[in-house]
Amino acid sequence: MASKLAQLFSDSRRALFTMLGIQAVIWSVQVVNWLDDYDLSKEYGLRPERVDDLPEMFTMPFLHFSWDHIISNSWPLFVLGFLAAYRGMRKFLLASLVITVSGGLTIWLLESSNTVTAGASGMVYGYLGYVVLRGVLDRNLLDAVVGVGVAAVYWTILIGVLPIAHGVSWLGHLGGLIGGLAAAYLLRNPARLRNQEPPKPGPAAPAPGSPNAALLKELDDLGL
Repeated sequence: MASKLAQLFSDSRRALFTMLGIQAVIWSVQVVNWLDDYDLSKEYGLRPERVDDLPEMFTMPFLHFSWDHIISNSWPLFVLGFLAAYRGMRKFLLASLVITVSGGLTIWLLESSNTVTAGASGMVYGYLGYVVLRGVLDRNLLDAVVGVGVAAVYWTILIGVLPIAHGVSWLGHLGGLIGGLAAAYLLRNPARLRNQEPPKPGPAAPAPGSPNAALLKELDDLGL
């Protein structure tokens, strides 16, 4: 028990520093981007249907178009990213990759060709889906409680996957959410094997022709 708590504490601390580092990078990029009249977002945001723009799916989450944009994404990204990472960095990095690719491809394939998409909101929706479904699939009490809490707090943002808000990439949100759900399924823990006690051996049958065998036959003939 003590070793599990120590591992959880170590993983949680690593997750905290990871998300603080990501926030530092995003905000540093935002300052440079703002000073450059957001040319970084225009140049390294994702443009649909252009093959040479596909790598921009990996730079897109670090770029924003305004201070309001980055502020609205930063807090949920930090919280949900931490909850996605506190169970181990390897799964977090793999989940982040799945979410990035899923959200990026959804935008690249389906978004209007004259748009440029940037922002971390696709990652927010991806981590949301990942954290909620992970608690169900892994049958881990702590993860299940975390998943229920996240669903209760953040369920209202799911309206962002609907095409009702002008100037918002609902396709990026939807693609990120799908990626998070897929990552939770692909990275789920293997089913735990139930402990089954081996059957206890019964008494050995007496060898044919032995006195015990003859006695048992006589008792059987008597109906005993």
